[in-house]
Amino acid sequence: MRNLKLLRTRECLASQVFGSPQGFSLRVDRGTLLISTEYGIVELDPLTQEVTNEISLTAESFLPEDGSGRIVGIEDLPDQQSVCVATATGDVILCHLDTSQLECVGSVDSGLTAMSWSPDQELVLLATGQQTLILMTREFEPIMENRIHQDDFGEGKFITVGWGKKETQFHGSAGKHAARTKPVEVSPALPWDDHRPRMSWRGDGQYFAVSAVCPDTGARKIRVWSREFVLQSTSEPVPGLEQGLAWKPSGSLVASSQDKANKHDVVFFEKNGLLHGDFTLPFQKGQVKVNELLWNSDSMVLAIWLEDRKHEIDSQPKTYVQLWTTGNYHWYLKQSLHFGSSEDSRIVSLAWDPEIPYRLHILCHQWLYLCYDWQWSTDRSAGEGASDLAEVAVIDGDKVLLTAFRHAVIPPPLSTHQLQLPCAVNQIAFPVEPSTCGDLAVLDASNRLSIYKANGHGDKDSPTLKNGTTGRDGFKGPIGVPQLENSYRIDLNTKEERNPLWLRLVTWVQDDLFLAASQGPLPAQTSIHHLKLSSPEEARIVISSPVTVDGDVISLSCNPKTKVVALQLSDGRVMKYLWAAETPTIVPWLSSSGSAVRFPSPCMQIVQAVIGRQDTIFGLTDRCRFFINDAEAASNVTSFIIHDEFLLVTTHSHTCRCLPLKNTSLKALQAALGNAPLPDDETLRKIERGSRIVAIVPQDTKLILQVPRGNLETIHHRALVLAQVRKWLDRIQFKDAFECMRKLRLNLNLLYDHNPKVFLDNAETFIKQVESVNYINLFLTELKEEDFTKTMYPPLELSSAPEGLRSDRKKVELICDAMRTAMEKINAPKYCLSILTSHVKKSPPELEVALQKIRELREPSPANTGSPSVEEALKYLLYLVDVSELYDHSLGTYDFDLVLMVAEKSQKDPKEYLPFLNQLKKMESNYQRYSIDKHLKRYPKALSHLAKCGAEHFPELLNLVKEQSLYKEALKLYPLDTQEYKAISDAYGEYLILKHLPEEAGLIFFRCGAFQKALDAFQISGNWKQALCAAAELHYTEDKLASLARTIAGKCIEKRRFADAAVLLEQYAKDYEEAILVLLEGTAWEEALRLIYKYNRTDIVETNIKPSLLEAQRNHLAFLESQKVMFSRHQKRLSVVRKLEEQAQNELQDLEAPHGPESDLFSDASSMVTASEASSKYSHSNSRISARSSKNRRKAERKKHSLKEGSPLEDVALLEALGEIVRSIDSLKGEVHSLLKYLVLFGYDGEAQELQKVFQEALHLMEHSLPEIWSPELQPFPVNPVLGPSSTANSITAAYNQQKWISPAVQDPELFIPPKLNRSIQWKLNLLQ
Repeated sequence: MRNLKLLRTRECLASQVFGSPQGFSLRVDRGTLLISTEYGIVELDPLTQEVTNEISLTAESFLPEDGSGRIVGIEDLPDQQSVCVATATGDVILCHLDTSQLECVGSVDSGLTAMSWSPDQELVLLATGQQTLILMTREFEPIMENRIHQDDFGEGKFITVGWGKKETQFHGSAGKHAARTKPVEVSPALPWDDHRPRMSWRGDGQYFAVSAVCPDTGARKIRVWSREFVLQSTSEPVPGLEQGLAWKPSGSLVASSQDKANKHDVVFFEKNGLLHGDFTLPFQKGQVKVNELLWNSDSMVLAIWLEDRKHEIDSQPKTYVQLWTTGNYHWYLKQSLHFGSSEDSRIVSLAWDPEIPYRLHILCHQWLYLCYDWQWSTDRSAGEGASDLAEVAVIDGDKVLLTAFRHAVIPPPLSTHQLQLPCAVNQIAFPVEPSTCGDLAVLDASNRLSIYKANGHGDKDSPTLKNGTTGRDGFKGPIGVPQLENSYRIDLNTKEERNPLWLRLVTWVQDDLFLAASQGPLPAQTSIHHLKLSSPEEARIVISSPVTVDGDVISLSCNPKTKVVALQLSDGRVMKYLWAAETPTIVPWLSSSGSAVRFPSPCMQIVQAVIGRQDTIFGLTDRCRFFINDAEAASNVTSFIIHDEFLLVTTHSHTCRCLPLKNTSLKALQAALGNAPLPDDETLRKIERGSRIVAIVPQDTKLILQVPRGNLETIHHRALVLAQVRKWLDRIQFKDAFECMRKLRLNLNLLYDHNPKVFLDNAETFIKQVESVNYINLFLTELKEEDFTKTMYPPLELSSAPEGLRSDRKKVELICDAMRTAMEKINAPKYCLSILTSHVKKSPPELEVALQKIRELREPSPANTGSPSVEEALKYLLYLVDVSELYDHSLGTYDFDLVLMVAEKSQKDPKEYLPFLNQLKKMESNYQRYSIDKHLKRYPKALSHLAKCGAEHFPELLNLVKEQSLYKEALKLYPLDTQEYKAISDAYGEYLILKHLPEEAGLIFFRCGAFQKALDAFQISGNWKQALCAAAELHYTEDKLASLARTIAGKCIEKRRFADAAVLLEQYAKDYEEAILVLLEGTAWEEALRLIYKYNRTDIVETNIKPSLLEAQRNHLAFLESQKVMFSRHQKRLSVVRKLEEQAQNELQDLEAPHGPESDLFSDASSMVTASEASSKYSHSNSRISARSSKNRRKAERKKHSLKEGSPLEDVALLEALGEIVRSIDSLKGEVHSLLKYLVLFGYDGEAQELQKVFQEALHLMEHSLPEIWSPELQPFPVNPVLGPSSTANSITAAYNQQKWISPAVQDPELFIPPKLNRSIQWKLNLLQ
């Protein structure tokens, strides 16, 4: 659905040139034309409009001096800096352009009629006057000569195997006479045929076709020859075949023209000579003749040169050049150049540029040279509101095919409407003003501008309008019909009329004002014109040309919002045209940095947008390079479009990306285009190979793509859909959002998650808008606790995300309650099923409430009017809930009628449930409910019902309590002083002892009066105080109490609870001497001394206390010395290990992994290995401890940290051992402080000073060693290398090498954290310093 837009026109009129032009060849390397005349060769430079070189062929008699000579072929040979010329007299001349030297490389006595070079210029083909072909090399050495007209068909002759004869086939209603072979009538060539042969090569140069008139039959035939000069095929007899011939460069078809009985067609032949398709020229029978056909280099456009056959005697015939292209098996006439009947406008020759596919060169009789540059463009409406129909206009000859994509996606060549014009259309312009986005302006080949208005109530029978070809009666829909308002003529002078496409880039900027461009006074200038519409009665256009630009303007773009006009020149410069000023001027387009914007390559499409309050211009070249201002953002973009707040691009990787423009910056946008998107990125979508953007519907989600074969596809890009849904939700348009999400299968949780507070506040609005019960049920059933704005549909801009609702309740519960409240308020009977859904969807499901509501439906009531029946409600509930679960919950209602109803709707066998129900009905009410609850495993409720059944069922209750551990619930059912309470408490205490909770068991036993069991429980738990209380309740005697105290004291000593044991021995066993000895064993010097003086036993000081103090001092000294030695040894070994690791790392830095010849270094002393090695080495031990607790798992991990020299994790084991030494010594501060005090008290100052000094040295050694052992750069886990666009190869390599060799394979990061020393304890004595 693209049109050919004229980018640039070059017009050149050479003066003071001797002779008339006969043909030309392009000298591409210099941009000049080599023109043949009856006297020689002229080289013309279109930029300077001057003749740069002139070579005469009459001086050496190659051409006669009387002007009757003719050059039948001319070809530029750039690698030889020469031009090859073939004359009608038979000479082949090589003209050296630099020296003007002529060389006759061959001569044919019979003369030459045509010359054609192969595309690679390795072969040259000559047609002689004797109807022969001569094939020569580029050095003009003859390869072979053959007659043009061969009797044989060629190598591709069809083979008949015998059973396909026409005489033996069935011909249906045609009858048997159709089986008779009819002789084919061969008609002679047309009267206007020049009888000259035409030759055309295939694009790869492997084949060439020759069209010539047979001298025997007078008919024109086409023959295909191979590069080896072997005849391949001969065309079937085609009456009325004309002289034009063009082989499509892609190699599929050979084009020619045919004058049929009632129409004039362009026909296509296959390589085997058979016809394959055609299309009809838009002329009456016998009106024109086809002179030539030419394909452009990429096989997309077919140019046809036509000439009027009927013309006045005194005037020259009119000539036409038409550009045709095909899509979806339909041929479109995209451009029509109407040359007048004057001598100046008569075409001599035309040719496509071999390097620039869409550049056409035309040479006229009076030395007028025209050059046109086209490019593909999509003409679409520029509106951004909901009133814009997203119209796309396609040129097809004298018709404009108009399609409104908002209402229907109609594949080409069909359309919504057809606008019929009096002559061929060349340009289309949609208004920039959003309010008139449905209007249309059409510029036709007769230089008339027709204005169409989309008023929607015009005359549908107007001859200028046809409803689209979507059916017999045309398109039917709520679409405004475009009506012709007026047609305005453009008056041109004689100089302007000689160029059929004088105006280009027509842009509709105001209701009565157009902008256009044309070639300026000089070839390298462009004039910008203002086309002002006059009154409808005058119906003419007033042209003013206020500005001339130095350079060729190839693009003109107007921003619909700001009305800023941007001009792009052929050298990439972008200018801003201030057209609305009193004196229109042109200024450079400046970027945010203040520099002039210039595209590195000229762009075929430019669009403006405002990003960050700055006018920004986007450009796309024909090489798929995408620019934002003057920076290249991507190099694989095939098409793009600006939509509201998004930039959409299609790429060579067959994806469509949708990037936000709102609240973004140019750098962020360029970075987003330059970086590869994530696979699950919301902005990315896969599309069909080669798809391009046609249009996008404003305020909608439809994106129209056209695939290479021509048909259309509509996609709804996820980013567009979510953006539109969010807009609808912000506007409280729940129905639009719901229908879109339902149709495009978006998760409906987004309706709530987008803005929870707004949804809950507008729950009634949601129900009233959606209205449908099925839709509300669909919404409720899709609800999940997940926040979809953080998982599936995160906003593109985090700042735009609304604040979440702060509530302790779950999301689904909040929604269900709010919806149910709103539905009950609006119309509870109507939304009965939805209310049931709101109960069932909660977690846990409120099935009892739902069943209760269904049971209420059985009761006739005015409140139930309009509600579904009980059967319908129950049937619906079975869709939501498993039938077995629903049966169990119905049984839990104790309503047997409801149970039977649910059971009947299920697939259960009546033999399964009827006996059970009958048995239940026979039971007493409480016992019945107990049986039901026990069956449903609702044991707490069953327990409460069983407690109401009387004392005879208490043994069953006690068994239930023990089986299900319902002790707490059971205790609540009986008073404290009852026998049942005591029995349950006794069982509860036994249960707690089994669970290793003896202290809690003792409390339960004590509370219920089981003091002996309480005493035993407290003894087990070690709570000696409560045990003595229980003994008091049991009225123990003093001897029995003393024996109990000694027993408990022994257990306390085993647990190193010396203070508790001393209290028991002193106060209850009355043995203070034993108590003092226990305190001395526990180094409780202060408490032992108190008891000595309490009982006046100072002798014990000499016999026990002083020896114990000295022994404790010696033990501490020995321990500290051993710890210091061990600490120093481990510290030195750790330093050696780390040096070996660093050495190994430096030696293996250039290797990929430590598995080469030098890997023995790691087994020597290194314990830092790769994570994969460590995991494989210890995979067996890990598998044995995988199910253990975290504490046990850490202990098992530490076991593999061996202190053996050379072990894999030796340094980790050393760190662990050093940390334990530091912590053990630091924990002695309180104990050493107490020992120092009593050493001083009893006069052992020397021993105290020695201990204090040794302990201080040990602490000092460790404090100073901590920074060295646990260095700051020691990390528990390696930091991942930084990757991304800001990284360089060197930074990534350095980070990778630094970390991958020393990955500690440990799971306990605490080992790498230095132990903390308790500095708050003041352990030293000042009097010892």
